[in-house]
Amino acid sequence: MTSPTDNPLGAYLKDRRGRLDPAAFGFTASRRRTPGLRREEGAQLSNISATWYTWLEQGRGGAPSADVLNRIAAGLMLTEAERHHLFLLGRGHPPDVKYQSAQGVTPRLQRLLDALEISPAIIRTATWDVVAWNRAAAVVLTDYGALAPEQRNILRLVFCNPRVRQAQDDWEGIARFVVGAFRADVTRAGAASEVARLVEELSRDSAEFAALWRDNDVRVHGEGTKRLRHARAGLLELEYSGFSVDGRPDLSMVVYHPASPQAADRIRALLASTPVGGVDESR
Repeated sequence: MTSPTDNPLGAYLKDRRGRLDPAAFGFTASRRRTPGLRREEGAQLSNISATWYTWLEQGRGGAPSADVLNRIAAGLMLTEAERHHLFLLGRGHPPDVKYQSAQGVTPRLQRLLDALEISPAIIRTATWDVVAWNRAAAVVLTDYGALAPEQRNILRLVFCNPRVRQAQDDWEGIARFVVGAFRADVTRAGAASEVARLVEELSRDSAEFAALWRDNDVRVHGEGTKRLRHARAGLLELEYSGFSVDGRPDLSMVVYHPASPQAADRIRALLASTPVGGVDESR
C-alpha cells in the first residue's frame, strides 16, 4: 500500500476531493462511507475517464498532461494557489503563465501605501500600468490621479511626457533600464500579446523607444538609486526597491525612499506646502 509520501499527487487529489460537498454538485449525499466526492464523480466533473482518474490517485499511469491537470483543477474547484501546487506535484513545475489584467488593489494594500508618508510608492501591473499610489508619489513623481487610466503607463510617461523626461537626472540610462525591465516582466507574465499595441504605439511615437526595443536588452527591476530634478525641491536622490505582491502575480510594489536626511526633509517640506488633493503643476 502506497503512503502519501510515495504518491503525493494522489494524496493531494484525494484530500481535495474529500473536502467537496456532493450535494453542491447535484450528487446524492446518502450512503457514503467517506466524506466528499467519489472518484468517479471527481472524474466526471473533470471530464476525464474514471479509470485514468483512479490511476492518478493510485500513482499509476505516469505524469499527467497539463490539459488533464487543468481539467482536474477546474473540476475540483481548486484555487489558483492549489492549481499551482497541483502542477508542481504532477509535472514538477508550475503551470504555464497566463496573463490576467489587474482589477485594482485592495483597501488594505492602499492603506499600506498611504502609511509610507515620505516614501513615494506605487503599485504597477506586469505591463507597467500604475494602478495605485500614495500622496508622496503624486507630489514627488507624477500626479497619476490627474491622468486618464491609459496614460498611467510608466513607458508612456518616460518616452512621451516631456515633464517626466526632464525630471530624470540620467534620462538615457533610465530609458534603457525601463525598457529592459519591462520586457522581462512582460515575458515572465505571459503578456506579450497584451502589450503589442503599446509597443507599436511607442515605436511609432518615439524613435528612441524603437531603437531600445530592437536591442532586446533584459534587466531586473530589483533595487537601486533614482535621481530626480524636482522644480521645487531640487535634486532628490531616492533609493528604490521592488516587491512582488503575495497572491497577486499581476502586481508589484515599488517604494522610493529618501537616500539621505536632506532628501527626506525636502520631501516633507514639499508635502507640507502642497494642498492635500492638489496638483503640483510646477514639477
